[in-house]
Amino acid sequence: MNEVSFVVNGREVSGEVEGRTLLSEFLRENLRLTGTHVGCDTSQCGACVVHVDGNAVKSCTMFALEAEGSNVLTIEGMANEDGSLGVIQQAFQDHHGLQCGFCTPGMVMSASALISENPDPSEMEIRDYLEGNICRCTGYHNIVKAIQAAAEATRTQAA
Repeated sequence: MNEVSFVVNGREVSGEVEGRTLLSEFLRENLRLTGTHVGCDTSQCGACVVHVDGNAVKSCTMFALEAEGSNVLTIEGMANEDGSLGVIQQAFQDHHGLQCGFCTPGMVMSASALISENPDPSEMEIRDYLEGNICRCTGYHNIVKAIQAAAEATRTQAA
């Protein structure tokens, strides 16, 4: 067993893990942050996307030990401090960017990374960026609309 410690959603965490423990498993099992979904365990679906030091990462492809000393942001950390939905989460709700909700945490986390990199993404840029995120319900149309709205709201807030 190895000791690991890092910051998750602004809170310092630590725990003992085997070397093979995935970050997604540590988040879900050790920290009970179950918003990070695991749909495939093979890096195909994107439901497990989190941010590690500001970069979007599929947490099923990263060992918990690799996050040592890092700053990790999960879907739970995307809400406002009062618990209300954050800008991107609200846009997904307002524009019906979800149905079953399984892919939604990964979509929101990927959208956040995209908007950080590109505050005014085109529809094609959004679709290209989401290539590693699979949704089996919505057909992506409303997800793209939600991300466009979230980008616009983020730009408006920054102005």
